[in-house]
Amino acid sequence: MVKPSKTMKTMLAKAPGRTELPLAEAVAILKQFPTRKFDQSVEIHVRLGIDPAQADQLVRGSVVLPHGIGRTQRVIVFAKGDLVTVAQEAGADAVGQEDLAKKIKEGWTDFDVCIAAPDMMGLVGPLGKVLGPRGLMPSPRAGTVTADVARVVREYKAGKVEFRNDKGSNVHAVVGKLSFDAKKLIENVEAFMNYVQSLKPHAVKGTYVRGVALCGTMSPSVRVTI
Repeated sequence: MVKPSKTMKTMLAKAPGRTELPLAEAVAILKQFPTRKFDQSVEIHVRLGIDPAQADQLVRGSVVLPHGIGRTQRVIVFAKGDLVTVAQEAGADAVGQEDLAKKIKEGWTDFDVCIAAPDMMGLVGPLGKVLGPRGLMPSPRAGTVTADVARVVREYKAGKVEFRNDKGSNVHAVVGKLSFDAKKLIENVEAFMNYVQSLKPHAVKGTYVRGVALCGTMSPSVRVTI
């Protein structure tokens, strides 16, 4: 068993353990943890009362956070015709068709978001084996299969986050950086949670949100009062 480092021991001593705290207090504790040599991302982890084996209980979506996530996302777009120029002018890092598909088939996944125009899904569909396991497959439900590629590119560049539940009924997302002031982190978390709440499947009975926790890239988690 690997022993925790001195820094981790210090953070664990400040962490409240399994105690749930109001959001403002949870954020305050995160920001009191010792700093690292880089600006850590703040992650949110939400445990849901869904059955991930049931198609009508899946939770997936994307939301633009009011203060972004503190980093520029790398966005690629599958498009042709006039949409190529539109996507490029909106800030896409790469736009293509067969050439881009070939590159991905060969193992290239050096991007954060993949957007596709509807008429490109015949080309993009076979890439599911590469993109799917990495959470990068374009989806109408997530808003990444769209004819309005300019708007979606700009949204992701501005700090839009995409998420979907895992096999353990949890959703995970980045909601900012530890360098953000507390007010911005709180507003980002509130915006994310409001959106997750709005996605509650009709088939879910009982408690929908069962647990919420925040953590830094290299910090213990802090549980948040639901």
